Amino acid sequence: MKTTGIHHVAIICSDYVRSKKFYVEVLGFSIIQETFRAERNSYKLDLKVAENTQIELFSFPNPPERVSNPEACGLRHLAFEVDNIKQTVDYLKSHDVEVENIRVDEITAKKFTFFKDPDNLPLEIYEG
Repeated sequence: MKTTGIHHVAIICSDYVRSKKFYVEVLGFSIIQETFRAERNSYKLDLKVAENTQIELFSFPNPPERVSNPEACGLRHLAFEVDNIKQTVDYLKSHDVEVENIRVDEITAKKFTFFKDPDNLPLEIYEG
């Protein structure tokens, strides 16, 4: 198998309006397409993260809570590459997003930190 990248990551949210605002207005991802699926009573929002990377934001009635501990089995976290981590942290904080202290990856010597989306999903910013 040969892959050419990650096409998308799917996220299920508990409050569609709140999560849409967070991913579009705070994180700045642009909307590719928004679809309401009446048979499921749910939305699917396709967001452009980078040139060839997307997030599919889903809403479903009464989804179960996610185990938010990053060390739980399954997807650990979603990381976004940024050019300047300090500016990104300042920007997130200006939008009332709690951000952990900036750390340095002991293997790559790159700066990174974590914050959470409205459903407590751990998100990372990683300075490229």
